[in-house]
Amino acid sequence: MAGLVSVPNVDINFVPVKGGETFKLGPLTCRVLEDGSNTDHRLGVAELTMPPKTPGPPPHWHEMHDETFYITQGTVRFHVPDTTSPETSGKDKKIVDCKAGDYMVVPIRAPHTFSNPGDEEAKIFFTSTPSFYINYFKLLSQLAKPDQPVPAEVNMQAMAMFATILADKKPRKPE
Repeated sequence: MAGLVSVPNVDINFVPVKGGETFKLGPLTCRVLEDGSNTDHRLGVAELTMPPKTPGPPPHWHEMHDETFYITQGTVRFHVPDTTSPETSGKDKKIVDCKAGDYMVVPIRAPHTFSNPGDEEAKIFFTSTPSFYINYFKLLSQLAKPDQPVPAEVNMQAMAMFATILADKKPRKPE
């Protein structure tokens, strides 16, 4: 029969609610849902859990991947650093508070960071395309001490290995 295409024999991958690889990134908890091994590295997915009043990484931008953040619990504050001059280092030109149900897209080369300014735990459904940035989380979990703030130098060391460039060296406080 002309025109029929054989059906591919590719399996689906189920990650149960308590499944996935889980590890600490300093005070954050990361649960990897897709490390790229099932998507030819087109997509990486993780759930990030931030305790209340937790800063994120130093402001940075990515040369090689896009990120998305879907907030599933609490509030996540996104900071866009002001990089216009040395005098504005550590200051933001834009702040966006995202609550449960909100979605943030961070394209390649968009300077950003995030924090949890709230009194409740925040959860993020995070995607990375391509997936290789999931390995940054794995490396950071080996370099950082669980439940302790991640020193900027440690973050910078890990970021440098994943085409991530600092916008400035001042982490944003979740005030």
